Amino acid sequence: MLLDFKKGSRAQTLAILTLVIMAIFVVRLFYLQIIKHDYYVAQANAEQLKQLAIPAMRGQIYAMDDSTPVPLVLNEAVYTVFADPHVVDKQQDMVDLIHRVAGGNARPNLDTLLANKDSRYQVLATKVTRQQAQMMKDANLKGLGFQQESQRVYPEGQLAAQVLGFVNADGQGQYGIEDAMNDQLTGKDGLLQSVTDVSNVPLTIGNKNINIPAQNGRNVVLTIDRNVQAYTEQALNKGIQDIKSRLHTNDEPKGSVLVMDPQTGKVLAMANFPTYNPGDFGNVTNAAAFNNATISDPYEPGSDIKTITMTTGVDKGVVTPDSTYNNTDFIKVDDITITNATKGQTGNITLQHALNYSLNTGFVTVAQRLGDGTNITLDARNAMYDYFHNKLRLGKLTGIQLANEQAGTVIPPSDPQGNAVRYSNMAFGQGLDVTMLQVGAAFSTVMNGGTYHTPYIVAGTMNDEGDTFTPSQPKTSTDNVIKPSTSDTMRTMVHDARSAFYAGKDRPGYYVGGKTGTSQTIENGRYVDNQTIGTYLGYGGDSNSSKGPKYVIMVQVSGKNMNLAGNTDAMPVFTDISNWLLGYMKLQPKG
Repeated sequence: MLLDFKKGSRAQTLAILTLVIMAIFVVRLFYLQIIKHDYYVAQANAEQLKQLAIPAMRGQIYAMDDSTPVPLVLNEAVYTVFADPHVVDKQQDMVDLIHRVAGGNARPNLDTLLANKDSRYQVLATKVTRQQAQMMKDANLKGLGFQQESQRVYPEGQLAAQVLGFVNADGQGQYGIEDAMNDQLTGKDGLLQSVTDVSNVPLTIGNKNINIPAQNGRNVVLTIDRNVQAYTEQALNKGIQDIKSRLHTNDEPKGSVLVMDPQTGKVLAMANFPTYNPGDFGNVTNAAAFNNATISDPYEPGSDIKTITMTTGVDKGVVTPDSTYNNTDFIKVDDITITNATKGQTGNITLQHALNYSLNTGFVTVAQRLGDGTNITLDARNAMYDYFHNKLRLGKLTGIQLANEQAGTVIPPSDPQGNAVRYSNMAFGQGLDVTMLQVGAAFSTVMNGGTYHTPYIVAGTMNDEGDTFTPSQPKTSTDNVIKPSTSDTMRTMVHDARSAFYAGKDRPGYYVGGKTGTSQTIENGRYVDNQTIGTYLGYGGDSNSSKGPKYVIMVQVSGKNMNLAGNTDAMPVFTDISNWLLGYMKLQPKG
């Protein structure tokens, strides 16, 4: 239909004006929808499309209860409470609410934080529980927000604290397994890209959501037996208190205990004193409490090492337990004179007798017989180094899956300091630095028939549901490090050494052996007389010694300006744990 407007009429003018306006709208819409399409899409995405991190859950840590994994470290949901001061309209109500519900978890300066209108994000409280967070949400105050996080919880309290370590405020593992396996425990955060509503709540519709699932950290199962660990810590604590009582001192001695399975290298317990609660690590005032001394504090082991010297001599075929020497309570090596701590066992005595009384002269004699019979020659030193360092791996990292393991030092004969005097001292446990774990693994090799099992503390992994345990691959082992016959001989010698003085302390019918150690300490490069370390190293098993030991226990106690000894201070802790383990492991007594 054609409209016939009279030229110059008002109708024609109105029609033209309408067409112009419509043209403007069309042009404007074309500009906005076509020309500026990408710009406004980007603006909309910036306003509505959010990328939200999906936090990965840190892996949980389990111990064993006999053969069943049980949790030692779990995760608990907690919340950080924050506010946007720019939109808060009831500041005093919010301050009152946070103080009333969050209590000690509230920040101290809430008024100041909320008064800062230039900020869009102020943290008001941290680590509030799910129930506390819900109470705050129910108050429905404008500008209040919540961010879910997780924190470690410890259902067994401070059990195995130095094995576990802790997680700091930045989410990084510190000490223990938390540090050593931080990458595996951490996992990987996921990503949720989603259109949100005006309250920044992700919408579940739309094809622009990109959901990258979080990869939770690995759940680690330790070889630590919860019951053995608990009893070991209890026995160590009792031993420490007994020392304090005997010395009439308020000073705190230190102590550590290692319990191993000598047939596999599995660590069953690592206990340390002083200790701490990983859930309250921020209030620890003595940083030494974080330290796992069984792997981190190399020390001169003292007379425990006489079992290794004797093993070397027996395995090389130069001595037997019945080999004799003339003990005069002193022996000369080059320009130094070495004496016995225990005097009076003089005359022609056997090496078994020397082991029973822990006579230094006897084991310097073994070192000499590894040479030409009267001198600790280079051949003798090479033989000792081969057994101590190469075969039994003293002075080497074991590679156990814990942070801060130290290697220690065993000086080789090729070093100018690796002379005859050094090796005479090494024969009775001085002049070398080793860790308790190294000594425990070496002693296990000597007692178990001659196989070196690499010590390990990770038994496997647990699935996210916590119902399927997957064992890890066995650690490497090396057979025939020493002859089986040498192991049999040494097992009997160590049994006889304990039986000579302490047989009545063991449960009747079982086969238990052990060796005392009392070593000097070095201050400013010199041995001191008023401070010694007491150790005891032993094994236990059922009545049939040919089956080999079922456990190895090593105890160490020390203290500033304290003369602690293996027999009086460390041995009672060994005996306590050993007698308990015989029952716990259901070992069978003779008869």
